[in-house]
Amino acid sequence: MAEQCFHCGQNIDQERILFDEKLFCCNGCQSVYEILNVHNLDNFYNINKRSGIRPSNENNSQFDYLDTPEISTKIVDFSEGGTTLVTFKIPVIHCSSCIWLLESLHTINKSIKYSQVNFTRKTVQISFKEDELKLSELAKFLTNLGYKPVINLETAEKKVDKLDKTLLIKLAIAGFAFGNGMFFSFPEYVSGDDVWFHSYKHLFRVILFLLATAVVFYSASDYYKSAWYGLKNKIINIDVPIVLGIFVLYGRSIYEVVTDYGPGYFDTLCGLLFFMLMGKMFQKRTYNTLSYDRDYKSFYPIAVTKVDFDGKQENILLSELAVGDRIMVRNQEIIPVDSILIKGEGNIDNSFITGESAHISKKPGDKIFAGGKQSGSILELEVIKSVDQSYLTQLWNKEAFKKFETGLDTLTNTISKYFTFIILGITLLAGIYWARIDTEKMFQVVSAILIVACPCALALSAPFTFGHIMRILGRNNFYVKDTLTIERLAKIDTLVFDKTGTITESKKSNINYFGSEIEDVDLKNIKSLLKNSNHPLSKSLYNFIEVNDDYFEVEDFVEISGKGYQGKVRGATYKIGSASFTGEKSQDLETAVYIKKDETFIGKFTFKNEYRSNLSTLFGNLKNYKINILSGDNPSEKSILEKLIPNVSEMKFNQNPENKLDFIKELQDKGQKVAMLGDGLNDAGALKQSNVGIAISDDSNSFTPSSDVIMNGEKIPDLDKFLALSKDAITIVKITFIISLCYNVVGVSFAVSGHMHPLFAAIFMPLSSVTVVTFTTLSTWLRSSKYFRINI
Repeated sequence: MAEQCFHCGQNIDQERILFDEKLFCCNGCQSVYEILNVHNLDNFYNINKRSGIRPSNENNSQFDYLDTPEISTKIVDFSEGGTTLVTFKIPVIHCSSCIWLLESLHTINKSIKYSQVNFTRKTVQISFKEDELKLSELAKFLTNLGYKPVINLETAEKKVDKLDKTLLIKLAIAGFAFGNGMFFSFPEYVSGDDVWFHSYKHLFRVILFLLATAVVFYSASDYYKSAWYGLKNKIINIDVPIVLGIFVLYGRSIYEVVTDYGPGYFDTLCGLLFFMLMGKMFQKRTYNTLSYDRDYKSFYPIAVTKVDFDGKQENILLSELAVGDRIMVRNQEIIPVDSILIKGEGNIDNSFITGESAHISKKPGDKIFAGGKQSGSILELEVIKSVDQSYLTQLWNKEAFKKFETGLDTLTNTISKYFTFIILGITLLAGIYWARIDTEKMFQVVSAILIVACPCALALSAPFTFGHIMRILGRNNFYVKDTLTIERLAKIDTLVFDKTGTITESKKSNINYFGSEIEDVDLKNIKSLLKNSNHPLSKSLYNFIEVNDDYFEVEDFVEISGKGYQGKVRGATYKIGSASFTGEKSQDLETAVYIKKDETFIGKFTFKNEYRSNLSTLFGNLKNYKINILSGDNPSEKSILEKLIPNVSEMKFNQNPENKLDFIKELQDKGQKVAMLGDGLNDAGALKQSNVGIAISDDSNSFTPSSDVIMNGEKIPDLDKFLALSKDAITIVKITFIISLCYNVVGVSFAVSGHMHPLFAAIFMPLSSVTVVTFTTLSTWLRSSKYFRINI
C-alpha cells in the first residue's frame, strides 16, 4: 500500500521526507506543517486528517504585478488609513479544515488583521496592514500555505457568479433515463410468454443497466459527496441513508439481471432519483428565491440629500443616485457610495469597514469609500461609483454587529442529527424482519424507508416561513436584518422608547423664542450649523427658522452626544445645545435649545412636542409588554406621558447615551428580553446592547449597523402588529415541523409494513416539501392579512 503524506494525504511517489515522526511528500508540505506547529495551529489536522493542500512549486514572482497601483486598485475592496481589504478566489477550499486555517491567518502573520471565508463562493476576504505587507506578499503567503489565489480579469471585475446548471443537467439525464427505462421495461410487465420479447429481453436489460448506471454514478453524485464529507468529519448526515438505499437497489438489480432471476429495479431506480433530484431542484429554487427576495428587500429606503450645482437641496432615495451627482453628508451619517470630497473637512471613521475605530482626515479632492462615517461638519461629495445598497446590507450583516443566539435553526439541526440514527435503526430492524419472510420484499422495504424519510421539508420549514415574513415586513417599511431577528422579536417582553424623534414628530412641534433679537446674518449662520446635526430638535428648529436656505461652510465642528455642538461659521463661533453645554442656567422644566455666539448668550428656543398619532391605541395594544421611556430632555412632559402611557413601567429623563445603555443592561440582568426604539444615531450604543435594536427613520440617512431593524417613523403606531406577526411566524414554523414529521411517520409506517413501493416513496418525498411550502405561503399570507393590507 502506497504511503500517504501527513499534510495533504496524497501518495508519496518521488520525494519521501521524514520529519517529526511523520511522512511528507515534499518540502512544501513539511514547511506548512512546521508553520502550523510553531503557531499552535496543529489542531488543523484534528479537524480533518490529511486535508491540507500541497503548496505550489511555481515561481512566486508571478504575483509581483499586484503591487502596480493601477492593478491593485482594481483588485482590492478597500484601502485607507493603513488598512486594506481584498477578496481572493481560492478554488481549492474544500473542507472545514480549510476554513479553520484560512480564518486563523492572523495568528500566523501579525500583519493580517482578520480573514473571513465564504465557502460556497470559494473566496476569502482578508484585512491586512498595507505598510507591513504588500498585496503580492499576501498572495505568495497564501500560495506557500497551499491556497494559491486565482487572479484574472474575471475575478478583478468581481462579476456576479453565473447560474450553475449542473443540477439541471443531472435532472435532465435522470429524466431521460427514467422515460426510456419505462419504455424498455414495459414488455417485462405485459409480454407474458411472448417469444419475441424473450429473445430480446437481455438486450433490453443491458440498455436499462447502462441508463441506470449513468444516473447512479453521475446524476446522484451530489448525494455521495455530501455523505462522504459527512462521514469524513465523523457526522452521519441525512444523505447517508439515501446513498445506502440507492446502492441497495442498484446492487439488487444487477444481481437479478446477472442471475436471470428477474428484470431488477433499474426503471424504478431511475424514477426515484429523477423525483429526488426534482425535489432537490425545487428546494434549490426555493432557497435561491429567498436569497433573491432578501437582496431585493435590502433596498430599504435610505434617503440622502442631493445638492444641485445652483445650491438647491432635495431629499431623494439613495437608489436614485447617479454617478456625477453631488450629495450632502451630515455629522454621524454613513457615506453610502464611493465619492470625491468637494467641500468640507472630512473626519472619516472606517470602523464599520475595518473593525477599528480610527479617524482619517480628508481634504477636498480626496476619495472617500462607502461605509465610512463622517464625524464633524457637513460634507459635500460627488458620486464616482454607482450605488450598491447591497454593500450596505453586507455592512449591516457584518460579524461585529451580529447578536448570537440559538433558536429554531438549532432545533432543526438537533432533530436532523438524531433523525438519521433513528431512520437507520428502523431500516435495520425492518430489513431483519422482512429478510426472514420475503427476501425480495426486503429490498423494496429497505429502499422505501431510506428514501421516504428524507427530512427535506423539515429543512425548508424555518427559512421559507421567515423569508415570507421578512418580505411582508419589508413591504410595510419594517426592514429586518436577518431571520434570527424575527425569532428574537417574538421573545421580546420589554419595550424601551426614546422620546424625542421616536414617539414625537421630528418635524412638528410648537416652538417659541426667548432672548435678544437675532440678526439675519446670525440666523443664516445658525441655520447652516443646524444643517450639520441629525438630532430631531435640530431638524425641527431648522425648519422653523424662516430665512433663505443659503448654506455656509462650517469649520471646527464638534458635537458632544446628548449635550450639543459647536462650530465656526463665517468667522463667528456658535454653541447650540443644552443649558449646561452653553454655560447657562436652565429655568423650569422645559425642553429648550440654547444658543451662544462667541461668549455671548443670544437666547433659547423652547419646544412643546407633538406626539405621533394613534399612540394611545398602540400602548393600549401593548399591555402585555413592559413599557419604558428614556429621554435626554428634562421631565417637563412627564404628566403628558403618564396620560398617554398609563401602563408605563418606568420613565427616566436627562439621560445621556451611556445612561441609556446602562439602563438596557439593568433590564437584561433581570432576565428581560428588551427591544430598544431610537433614532439610530445618538442611541447606537443602546440599540446594539438591546436584544433587538429598532432604528427609527423618517426622511434622513439613519442607517446604522448597530440596529437590527430599520423602521419608518410613520409605522410606529403599527409596532404591536409587527410584534404579533413575528410571534405568528414562530407558531407557523412549529406547525410546519409537525407537518413534516407527520409525513415521515406516515411514510415510514407504510414503508415498514411493505405497502410502499420505492418509486412511490420517491414521489412522496418531494410531496412533503410541496405541502410545507404551500402551507407556509398560505398561512403567512392569511396571518399578515389580519394586520396589513396585502397586495397580490
